[in-house]
Amino acid sequence: MTTPCPAKVSHQPVRSGNCWPVALLFVLSLTGAANADEAISLEISAGDAALDETIIRTALPASLSTHEHFSLTRVDTRQSIPVQIDRGGEQSQLVWIIHDRLDAGAVRRYRLSPAKEQSASSRVSVTDDGKRLLVKVGDKPVLAYNHSTVPSPDPDHPYYARSGYIHPVYNPSGKVITDDFNPDHAHQHGIMLAWRAMTFEKRSTNGWDQKAGLGKVKHATVDAFGGGPVFGFIRASLKHVDLTAPGGAKPALDETWDIKVYALDDAFLFDVASTQRCTSASPVSIDKMHYGGLMIRGHADWHTHRNYDYLTDEGRSKLDGNQSRPRWVDLFGPIEGALTGATIMDHPSNFRFPQPVRLHPKMPYFCFAPTSLGSFTIEPDKPYVSRYRFYIHDGPVDLKRANRLWNDYATPASAKLVAN
Repeated sequence: MTTPCPAKVSHQPVRSGNCWPVALLFVLSLTGAANADEAISLEISAGDAALDETIIRTALPASLSTHEHFSLTRVDTRQSIPVQIDRGGEQSQLVWIIHDRLDAGAVRRYRLSPAKEQSASSRVSVTDDGKRLLVKVGDKPVLAYNHSTVPSPDPDHPYYARSGYIHPVYNPSGKVITDDFNPDHAHQHGIMLAWRAMTFEKRSTNGWDQKAGLGKVKHATVDAFGGGPVFGFIRASLKHVDLTAPGGAKPALDETWDIKVYALDDAFLFDVASTQRCTSASPVSIDKMHYGGLMIRGHADWHTHRNYDYLTDEGRSKLDGNQSRPRWVDLFGPIEGALTGATIMDHPSNFRFPQPVRLHPKMPYFCFAPTSLGSFTIEPDKPYVSRYRFYIHDGPVDLKRANRLWNDYATPASAKLVAN
């Protein structure tokens, strides 16, 4: 049965414990005539839940669309707030972060003015060392995207070489929390996205099981990258290649990754958004399988000592969480005696949300696996879009914080422009 992708899903609020999704109202009121040289007032109103570490995104007013830099000031304290333009989507957006808590029901006002230069220093940097793009917040490394092929460490198994994935991922203390080429499952690479079973032009292929030699996922191009005071970004193109095609390898899917890393203070927060498109008029069937999709492989010590676990928003662990359908999963364990973890959040717009998860009981990896519920087809005119947010933390996961961050991610701010 052909299923259109991405599927339309409900955006109705979902309660988690005592934490409700954030309902936000943004009122942008013009002062005087709608003129590109005039300042704009922005009013933020918290709903039933407080705003804290909240990513604010709102459309850049058309009257200011030609400007590259802005000054944002909190009216009550006259504090300068870092703000940045995101021009990566269909509509340019202003982006900033609420670091100072705004209580439920409270209102806060800002003034936005065009500036001749960036008013805040860049906290997030992205650099290319020729093999990978390294993202830092301040002087702390966050992650690396490998655009060059990383060779297999085992010369007898060269087919495990891989490009187009994220590794290493660091925690705020500077420790690496992901793994790559672990001997037990050398085809699992940091954070990657691959399907375990695909049918393309009546041929079975997949980019997950590298040893089978049926297919592979590889980096194609770096399309854009950069940093700023609020976020850093990477846009990269990948290809899912069928290695069984007559006459040689043939791409089945083109994929775009949009990675954004935000300037949080005491933790790391980043988004990975994937868009997969057919490379030809031939559809691609993503076949039923209990694993495959976006996955993360945890630290090697967690596998060696079996001292890792999961916690889902439903309170499940590796004992009872496999094939459940949580909104977020925290993978955690000790590194050099200190507990740390990664919370991965499933976006409500994703196909088959909440997606089933493969929580492996004997090795520290899991994936969001919509194929657990059956096959689906990516059609030539219907891209498959999936979005996930990662929260990397020291210590045990804070349940209230994780729920709040998921609610902010799941119910993004709404914006409205009104003239005086």
